[in-house]
Amino acid sequence: MKNITKIYGHHKALDKVSFDLFEGEVHCLVGENGAGKSTLIKVLSGAITPDEGELIIGDTKVKSLTPKQSMELGISTIYQDAELVESLTVSDNVFLGYEKSKGFPFMIDKKYQEKQVREIIEALKMKMPVNVLVEDLSTSQKQMLQIVKALYSDSKILIMDEPTSSLGIDETQALMEIIANLRKRGIGIIYISHYLEEIFKIGDRVTVLKDGLNMGTYNISEITVDEIIRKMVGRDAALFYKKTPIEKGETVFEVRNFTKTNMVKNVSFSVRKGEIFGFGGLVGSGRSELVSLIFGAEKPDSGEIYLNGKRLIVKSPEDAIKKGIALITEDRKKLGMLTGRNIVENTSLVHTENFSGMLLNHNEERELTYKMVKDLSIAVQSESQKIEELSGGNQQKVIIGRWLLDNYEVYIFDEPTKGVDIGAKEQIYQLMTQLAENGKCIIMISSDMPELISLSDRIGVMRNGELVEILDNEGISEEELIKHFIGV
Repeated sequence: MKNITKIYGHHKALDKVSFDLFEGEVHCLVGENGAGKSTLIKVLSGAITPDEGELIIGDTKVKSLTPKQSMELGISTIYQDAELVESLTVSDNVFLGYEKSKGFPFMIDKKYQEKQVREIIEALKMKMPVNVLVEDLSTSQKQMLQIVKALYSDSKILIMDEPTSSLGIDETQALMEIIANLRKRGIGIIYISHYLEEIFKIGDRVTVLKDGLNMGTYNISEITVDEIIRKMVGRDAALFYKKTPIEKGETVFEVRNFTKTNMVKNVSFSVRKGEIFGFGGLVGSGRSELVSLIFGAEKPDSGEIYLNGKRLIVKSPEDAIKKGIALITEDRKKLGMLTGRNIVENTSLVHTENFSGMLLNHNEERELTYKMVKDLSIAVQSESQKIEELSGGNQQKVIIGRWLLDNYEVYIFDEPTKGVDIGAKEQIYQLMTQLAENGKCIIMISSDMPELISLSDRIGVMRNGELVEILDNEGISEEELIKHFIGV
């Protein structure tokens, strides 16, 4: 890619950015949200047309690509948010547009398709039935399915956008092994990740983008994490957030003997005033399922919730909100955002439902949104901008801001910094810490080890739907924590 420029209005999303990729190379692409990473890969995948520059793929030289041309040239993109057809099965998604027919021309050979997909899944050491609908898969399974789909299409260039953001330890390790095998086969991989530790495990080179500019391309062996962060954010930053000690009060929130068949089993824990209680475990351990039960999205078979010593009956998310429980959900795109709606509507949504009565107060909504945008340093062009047009970090800050407009007793953060850059991460950590300092109870689910260790006062370890132990977070290491998660 040579001198790629893309302009939106008065904003240069990309400013003469050049980027190259060799056969059998893992070239990592890093930068804060809004740095231009997504715009660059969308140019390569044919999703958008650059205003200037050219692309050279092998012997083919073009000014721009269509998605079809990109695929024909062997380019596949695995997006952070799964681009799948939820109403089709796993095997149907893999073969979508390339269905295998038998006998009568319009009959799809389901058995052949399922056999081919099953072989890829088994080679990846994954657990995923091939004949279930995609809508019934977990977030991590959807992410892995995109990889299966790309591998089946025999891509020469594979773009991976935050591929491990929804994966657990075992799945991440399996993906690293897959990437190593793809590299041996001569496939070039563009790897985008906010987990900087990952790029030192698998990368050959790294390119840093900042404000639409290429800040440099470096061999992984010749640069450090600190140097990359400095080029990304313009200052030094630690991978571990240093949380100031907060005095804890009495027990405010308590869950007793929560059980739901095939989800969680007899889970009990309590959270004190000013405490951040972290939940860790492998993907599928039951962490997010427990949150769904607490928030009323699922009904437990048995169990009780207490807030300030009084038993709560939570039959729905609406119930949970009215009784003082807020949830920042893991699946931002599906469960957190009102896509197609602007920043004001997304920010004021819950506040409006609670306090507007019969009529909407548009002036109040705009004022509250303006204040929240300013307080949280949310990068928006205007109030009328649609939320999906923002970067991942700014989308997350809008959703968090939604819950800060009103006063809640318990704040549940499910993967609060998933797909968020280092600068935005630090802001979110400060918000969580401030809530704790104000005496709120914080429950945090996280697959990010440094995040879990640096923020949590105690860590509940989930395994196979059970809360197997609660650890006091006193100098615990990542290695020790992983052993607890796995059970060794």
